[in-house]
This record gives sequence, structure tokens and C-alpha cells, in this order.
Amino acid sequence: MSASPAERLAQAREVLERATRDAQGTSPQASQRSPRRGRGRAPEPSMGGADNVESDADQESVARAIALRQLNTSPRSRAQLEQAMARKDVPDAVAERVLDRFEEVGLVDDAAYAGMLVRTRAAERGLARRAIAVELRRKGIDEQTAQQALGEVDADDELDSARRLVEKRLRSMSGLPDDVKRRRLVAMLGRKGHPPGLGLRVVDEALRGES
Repeated sequence: MSASPAERLAQAREVLERATRDAQGTSPQASQRSPRRGRGRAPEPSMGGADNVESDADQESVARAIALRQLNTSPRSRAQLEQAMARKDVPDAVAERVLDRFEEVGLVDDAAYAGMLVRTRAAERGLARRAIAVELRRKGIDEQTAQQALGEVDADDELDSARRLVEKRLRSMSGLPDDVKRRRLVAMLGRKGHPPGLGLRVVDEALRGES
């Protein structure tokens, strides 16, 4: 049985935390031990090195928490996670390192995310490729990845989708004149990204079927 999204997130969190400890050369036991200081001695002034390492680790911890919280809600593109981190003032270099690790463990995969979005938007909302392409750009998917994902929907799929949308909407338009139905249905298809020519053809076909 495949792991649930929550289980995959938990597994990925363990991998990420282990990778962070390895990179810092620390272990959970070692991190709990504090250095011994002489009684009454003031702390020595920091030269910046250790503090910078600690600060960097703290920032990475914040970045991981932001990404995991976002992914617990729904899949996200890398660009969306970068934006979420930027809103919390995570440095770009830290965000890049954390997101690289997320890609390594499979929690961030723009190609898979784009493919999922194309399939769900086409099947569940009846969106045409043009409208889906706009959404992909808005979510930060690069052009090449977007075009590959959009290849999962062809002209026949769009035609079938438009017909289903019109058929469903027509059920709630009984009693309206045909010209009103035509105008509203073509406008609805336009909002879904279907071109006017296809919209008129599908709507006229449906109206003829009613008569």
C-alpha cells in the first residue's frame, strides 16, 4: 500500500533533518551538550563564525517549517514556496538550499505538479489549455514544463469538455430565448478559455439538439 501524503511528509521531514545534521557535522546528542565555561568568566566576544553557523541553521529550520506547512495544505510549485519563504524574510540562498533538498526527496516536483494541475483543471472545471496555461504561469511554472504538461490535453479533450459544460448549464436555462442561451453559454465557455469559434459551434449544436 502506498504511503499517504501525511506519511510522505513525515518521511521527508526525517530525511531533511538528517541531511541538515550531517551538513552541520552534529548529532542530536551533541547538540544537547553545551560548552563548559569557567566560573565567573565573561563570554568571549564572538568572531562571527559560530554565530553565523547557528543563524544559518535557524534560518534553514524556519524555511523547512514554512515549506512543510504549505505542503501539508496542498501541493505547491517551487516558486510558490520561494514566495512563501520570502514573505517571512528567509534569505534567498537559504531558501534555495532547502528547496534543493525538498526536490531531492521528491516533495517539490514542478513537472508532476503541473501535470496534476492540468488534469484536474481540465476534468473538474472544464478549463481549456489557454486558461490552464495562464494559471500555470501564475503559479511560477516555467514555459517548457508548462507546455509538456499541457500536452496531456488535446483538441478533442477540449471539445468534449466544452460539450459537457454546455449540456450541464442548459439544464438550468429552460424557458429562456435561444439568443439569450447562446450569449450566456458562449460567454461561459470564453471564461473557461475556449475560443469563440469553438464556443459558438458547440452551443449551436446543443441548441439544435434541444429543438
